[in-house]
Amino acid sequence: MRILIVEDDPLLADALTQLLRSRHHAADTVTTAEMAEDAVDHENFDLMILDIGLPGMDGFELLRRLRAKNRHVPVLVLTARDAVEDRVAGLELGADDYLVKPFANEELLARLLALSRRSRNLTMGHKYSYGPLELNLEARSASLRGVVVDTPQREWDLLRLMVENEGRILGKERIVAELCAVEKELSANAIEVYVSRLRQKLEPAGIRIRTVRGFGYMLEPWLDDFAS
Repeated sequence: MRILIVEDDPLLADALTQLLRSRHHAADTVTTAEMAEDAVDHENFDLMILDIGLPGMDGFELLRRLRAKNRHVPVLVLTARDAVEDRVAGLELGADDYLVKPFANEELLARLLALSRRSRNLTMGHKYSYGPLELNLEARSASLRGVVVDTPQREWDLLRLMVENEGRILGKERIVAELCAVEKELSANAIEVYVSRLRQKLEPAGIRIRTVRGFGYMLEPWLDDFAS
């Protein structure tokens, strides 16, 4: 994969470059938003790591310009700004994820993996893939290594939601809202049952749904093809 790092701190930019290259990915570094905009206009990148506090044009304005020009490179904002309003602003302007400095290297890699997989899945149209798991959106079917997995409607909807949000915590309220038709009710206890059933079917293949106490559930990123 080719990743563009937009960071004006030379020590951090170098550390990010070395980290990505140690995992066998190409890393290009620029120090300003203007340079990043020009790079994206003329070259192809799989992902972008973007600082907000840049000299001249800031990262938020770069995001706005890229999305206005339909440049759809997935963007992970990596910044020291941890205020809620900054997170909201970044996501509303088109960032795909937001990570606050300081950060753990493995968390950064996991988030980049999740962005990469979501981007690839979008280009696949009617199919999502996650490790040995494949979802066929048209057929509403799931298979593990080519073997169909029995997934009743609610389990299928929950699995699709988790794969689409791989590496992100999904709160029970959001899950209920996504899975529940207007005329039907769905309790938090029912969600726990569906999660338990999916775990029984998926964990033998190494696919893990983690409970994040007080928040919800997260499908752990599949790391084999990124972090090796």
